[in-house]
Amino acid sequence: MQQEPQIGLGSGVIVSPDGYLLTNNHVIDGADEIEVQLSDGRRARAKVVGTDPETDVAVLKIALDKLPVITFGNADALQVGDVVLAIGNPFGVGQTVTSGIVSALGRNQLGINTFENFIQTDAAINPGNSGGALVDANGNLLGINTAIYSRSGGSLGIGFAIPVSTAQQVMEGLIKDGRVTRGWIGVEPRDLTPELAETLKLPIKEGVLITGVLQEGPASVSGMQPGDVVTRVADVPVSNTSQLLTAVAALKPQAATVIAVQRGSKALDLKVTVGQRPATPIRRER
Repeated sequence: MQQEPQIGLGSGVIVSPDGYLLTNNHVIDGADEIEVQLSDGRRARAKVVGTDPETDVAVLKIALDKLPVITFGNADALQVGDVVLAIGNPFGVGQTVTSGIVSALGRNQLGINTFENFIQTDAAINPGNSGGALVDANGNLLGINTAIYSRSGGSLGIGFAIPVSTAQQVMEGLIKDGRVTRGWIGVEPRDLTPELAETLKLPIKEGVLITGVLQEGPASVSGMQPGDVVTRVADVPVSNTSQLLTAVAALKPQAATVIAVQRGSKALDLKVTVGQRPATPIRRER
């Protein structure tokens, strides 16, 4: 029996006159063919340049001329309360713009992606908006809309966007090398709670407890041990697992860096030669 072809809808953002588009990995994951339709009615087959499941970013390319290209904004300058607009194709009805404000910044530990630093907004984001643009009042790109919190499938005023700084960094890696290269040190971390800090009789209250160290991994070779609490990676303070993961991933493989740890009553600086993070494909429900 022949299976009916499955058709999915999503949104994307044209970011280059050469035809490069940003969208979500989960929008195009598993697709045999991808067709892009512009607001002016033109259609084109898209080629996948590369995908990064760990941030849920994908880069496509289309061969059309006179493309409307978005301008990159500065997501790092965003503040809670700033006005934002979400652009996409919700439920396949056609290009739609909704407005709202930035509800929160730096949202993580949501279990959506491996690397999370989401902009939270109350601009209405519905199915089909994934991969679309979150822009400021001047139309500058601030983020890629990627997820909503919803019990019904419709918008409840809690949407999440990947900051444009993350999307741009991933895009550059995918265009240049076909993949994103990230640092890795080979540890199993968990958040340091006040109860754990008290049990371990630590003089600090913030950091990331290392519960396991991979034998012969970069952290192990540097002398890191289970029970150590990481407080800083290079010049970046870390107070939770997400921050540690992001700080280590930003390091260049084979580079030497200093990681500060608290071992009981002693504060130590460990010199670590960073490894390369192995690719870990993420399985998503479709």
